Amino acid sequence: MTPLTSGCLRYDGSSLFILDQSLLPHQEVWQCCDDVPTLIELMRRLAIRGAPAIGVAAALLLAVCAERGRAPHQLRADALRLRDARPTAYNLMGSIDRLLPLMTAADYPRSLVQEAVSIHREDVESCARMALSGARLLGDSEKILTICNTGSLATAGEGTAFGVIARAQREGKRPFVWVAETRPLLQGGRLTAWECLQAGIEHRIICDSAAPALMRQGMVQRVLVGSDRIAANGDFANKIGTYALAVAARYHRIPFYVVAPVTTVDPGCPNGEAIPIEQRDAQEIRGVSGAFGCCRWAPERSEVANPAFDITPAGLVTAWILDSGLYLPEDIGPQSWWQRKRGQP
Repeated sequence: MTPLTSGCLRYDGSSLFILDQSLLPHQEVWQCCDDVPTLIELMRRLAIRGAPAIGVAAALLLAVCAERGRAPHQLRADALRLRDARPTAYNLMGSIDRLLPLMTAADYPRSLVQEAVSIHREDVESCARMALSGARLLGDSEKILTICNTGSLATAGEGTAFGVIARAQREGKRPFVWVAETRPLLQGGRLTAWECLQAGIEHRIICDSAAPALMRQGMVQRVLVGSDRIAANGDFANKIGTYALAVAARYHRIPFYVVAPVTTVDPGCPNGEAIPIEQRDAQEIRGVSGAFGCCRWAPERSEVANPAFDITPAGLVTAWILDSGLYLPEDIGPQSWWQRKRGQP
């Protein structure tokens, strides 16, 4: 087969390699991932992250295991373990649910492998549609604020929110990006800034708490964010700090957009209150650690709350840019609104 490659994944039909994002931007290390415990460990320490990317990675890993002779009942147990590894990321669950019925198909593993490859292809195509739709909204030289990382490191394609920005750059619109560093693991300062450099996009890294002051000074014209799960009513979960940006944007009358594939929408989740929020290791808040050193600034005995995500109500969203179209607040409500094809407002 033709190898599949993206900013964070490489798959050749027999092996899966993952770019270790915990080492970026200073080292680019591709790690072989050939079993479920390895992928779970990579996901939990955010060596691979982004709801679309981990959904695609899980599908491709199960395809690798199937091709290597994993029995269907064993693969099913593996898949269910993967499904529970990141409770907020709905794409992961959706990918695995597509593969589970194929584990008992007469043509196993061929049909399962084909479906996994389709999941990868569909994410690439959905990123392209979101980028095209979103870039149409941007004017020349707009100052855009974003949080966390939503580019090719978070998807199999060119990204969600960052994909819109990158598309605008290729169209000659010269966007400027305020990159919120994104505490506590700095996915903005480390990853989005790195992707801006790769794409030649002018940008500045800011501490998360600087965003409202920039809005007050008229230095932000638009906010673009991604999502890990969108409820049926339009509420959505994203990296912690997103809700604060939405509140500040509403106060300063700045458009606030959510960019995500339809696979991020959870039709069984009525609203944001029903979205599970992952709680992460307290040591991420007490200091920093990793391949480049360790520094602790907080008392070890102090208790820590470290939610990885927060919930932003639909009422604070200007529009949802999905791969099926652009949706305004008045579109939200009827069942399956996200499946109706929409154009520009």
